[in-house]
Amino acid sequence: MTTEKSESVGQKFQHLVDIMARLRAPDGCPWDREQTFDSIKPYLLEETYEVLDAIDARNWRGLAEELGDLMREAVFFAQMASDDGKFTVADSLDAINEKLVRRHPHVFATGDAKTADDVKKRWEEIKSDEKKNRGEEPKSILAGVPRNLPALVEAQQISSKVAHVGFDWPNTDQVMEKVHEELDELAEARKTESREEQENEIGDILFALVNVARHLKVDPEQALRKSNAKFRRRFAHVENNATLPGATLTEMEALWQEAKTRE
Repeated sequence: MTTEKSESVGQKFQHLVDIMARLRAPDGCPWDREQTFDSIKPYLLEETYEVLDAIDARNWRGLAEELGDLMREAVFFAQMASDDGKFTVADSLDAINEKLVRRHPHVFATGDAKTADDVKKRWEEIKSDEKKNRGEEPKSILAGVPRNLPALVEAQQISSKVAHVGFDWPNTDQVMEKVHEELDELAEARKTESREEQENEIGDILFALVNVARHLKVDPEQALRKSNAKFRRRFAHVENNATLPGATLTEMEALWQEAKTRE
């Protein structure tokens, strides 16, 4: 990783913008020139998850590189918008800078916020005021939750939004009771052998578990990602020490427990 300090952060960012403009120029890169907003979306998602992987691994050098890749995708979108005369990357920077200052009055003005929850509540209030000032028609509380989010993230945002207006369980114990209630309903659905009913109940269980995570201030998406990584590590030990396929379940379970003990 370079430690060169001759350029300011702003100059380095401008260099990235200039590179992207050159790649999109008529005599630039054929691949970059033919991309569209829709064709680039999968790369944005891919780079986002690579950033998350680097954070989970505490791979700081890798994180620096992945964040650069993520910034490249943002600049790519902005350059395409600029090519079409819609807006420029400067407009995007102005928008986020102004928003951060406006929504943190406790830092940049005379507002007051003692806790993180106070900040979140004030953020939502200011956001609502902004929409009213723009003359936007009142929408559903859930209108701002994108439907194309990963399902766990969508469930987390939905439950968080409605909790802000008081539609929530008073405490975690009651949410846990809801989980057990949904498990009982799944058991009943199994008796019907209806795939649709079983799917519905499993969805309800997952949604209830997301609410448990929210009450405990745990990110369910990250919790599941870490469990997936843990399973990969333990199963790698099973694969490396057993003949697959061919090993018995007892043999594989013993190796699994061995891997668990080693951790």
